[in-house]
This record gives sequence, structure tokens and C-alpha cells, in this order.
Amino acid sequence: MEQRISLVTLGVADVKRSVAFLERLGWCASAAPGGGFFQCGAMILCFYPREELAADAGVPSQGHGFAGFTFAHNTRSKEEVDRVLAEAQAAGATIVKPAQNAFWGGYSGYFRDPDGHLWEIAWNPGFGMDDAGGVFLPK
Repeated sequence: MEQRISLVTLGVADVKRSVAFLERLGWCASAAPGGGFFQCGAMILCFYPREELAADAGVPSQGHGFAGFTFAHNTRSKEEVDRVLAEAQAAGATIVKPAQNAFWGGYSGYFRDPDGHLWEIAWNPGFGMDDAGGVFLPK
């Protein structure tokens, strides 16, 4: 198996609402059939109805609380973290943890999107970032 994540699919209550949330943050949805797709560098983020996604995987759709994962969006500067968190809140997100200096030397905060998924917004001076926003671990 190649070391790669190609697509992250989130089970959501309302695909149109989830797409609109990211569009309010300036993201552009793909014209791919079915809607709910966003090109994210070399990955794709997809929104799909929660109950249908659970049925496809053969698991119950019920449950709540911490799902055991977060998304991370790294920024190019410490100041950009605060700006992105403010944009997310204006778009309908709930700030879960305001930005603060982190024990690992960076600066980060968290928001919860309209379906309850957690997003970390972080500036990490130890990671490299290319012009396209690709993040790279130190060698």
C-alpha cells in the first residue's frame, strides 16, 4: 500500500449546508457529480449524508461526542491563525478553543463546523510550507 490519503469523507446532516459553510470561508466546491467535493492540494474532502455513509460502511449512524479525529489547517503565520478562526466563526463555526501558544512551539486554536467536526487552525514553525500550501515534515 502506498503511503497516501486520497480522500476524506465526512458524514454530515446536510450536504448543502456543509458545502455552503466552506464556501463562506472562500473554498471552491468541485463541479463533480453529486456535489460536496473540494480539491485540497493532492487530497479531496467530501461531504456525504451521514446515514448513507454509515450504511455504506455497514455501521450504525447514531452516536455523538468526540469522533476521535480532527482536521488541521496550517497557516503561514501566527497572525493568520486568528484571522482564519474569525472567518470560521463568521461563517457559522463555534470556537471550541481560542488560539493560544502551544506546548510544541506553535500557535493554534480549534473550531467546530456545523456538523460538529473539529478543525485545528495552527501555525507550526517546525513544518515547511510550499507556495501551494503543502505542509512538509522536517527532514
